[in-house]
Amino acid sequence: MSAKIRKIAVWVEETHIEIGKAISPPTRKAVAVAVIANPFAGKFVEDLSPLMDIGAELGGLLGDKCVAALGIAPTEAESYGKAAMVGENGELEHAAAILHPKLGGPLRVAVEKGAALVPSSKKMGGPGQVLDVPLGHKDAAYVRSHFDGIEVRLNDAPRANEILVAVAVTDSGRPLPRVGGLTSDQATGKDGLR
Repeated sequence: MSAKIRKIAVWVEETHIEIGKAISPPTRKAVAVAVIANPFAGKFVEDLSPLMDIGAELGGLLGDKCVAALGIAPTEAESYGKAAMVGENGELEHAAAILHPKLGGPLRVAVEKGAALVPSSKKMGGPGQVLDVPLGHKDAAYVRSHFDGIEVRLNDAPRANEILVAVAVTDSGRPLPRVGGLTSDQATGKDGLR
């Protein structure tokens, strides 16, 4: 792997009760984070393709870790998302390069299929700052019950010359969804929309 990884963190969030109602089975979101050295920190570089290649490596690694943390088969994954936070000596375009569509291919392998675009967010920040990872249904963007997100935060990352990269995968949508629209079991996943 060309990414110089300082740290990986993985956790699962389960919701068992929402507004007094039991959620059974609980809704679950897994997020895996890699803290990597930013090879372009402190300098302008025209060709960011090495960061795109790192993103491809991390898409599979972090996607696999999420699926394993949920203890599900890849086909049971329902939604996904990605995000990156660049430390102060980097630039926002470094996060964009990491999150390039090259990250999506290996992530789609980890969750099997994935016809829909992978929602993403990028920002600059420092240690302890919150990074929001948006979520959307992996096969059908119009499944409203899966419009969601999860926050990640590490107390020591990203440092000035680092990038914090996060991938999230769920086995369900929001707890108690009731805003209508296409449901997960109605999705065909042929065009990434429906």
